[in-house]
Amino acid sequence: MSGENGIDPSAAPSGSGCAECEAAGGWWFHLRRCAQCGHVGCCDSSPAKHATAHFRESGHPLVQSFEPGEVWYWDYSTNELYESGPELAAPVSHPADQPVPGPAGRVPDDWARVLRA
Repeated sequence: MSGENGIDPSAAPSGSGCAECEAAGGWWFHLRRCAQCGHVGCCDSSPAKHATAHFRESGHPLVQSFEPGEVWYWDYSTNELYESGPELAAPVSHPADQPVPGPAGRVPDDWARVLRA
């Protein structure tokens, strides 16, 4: 992993969903959590790709999956996957009852087609 300087285990997640999608009334496929500041953004399979945008804007290279049961990290600066890493502050995922894609009520009926486009 690209050094411990890209990780702050005490940084709490910014919320239970993508911060930018929540503000804009959007939706996401999967969620990623910045290991340095806790920003929760949507993955690159999501329409808006806010986790990658956060990396580009902040320079924070490491994200951890914010999906229940997943502990892997991704390093944007090296394009490397790490199966595990330091445990981050709770909660470590969005609520288990939150649908994927989410959030409930904002996902279009044709979401699978939208993601393939």
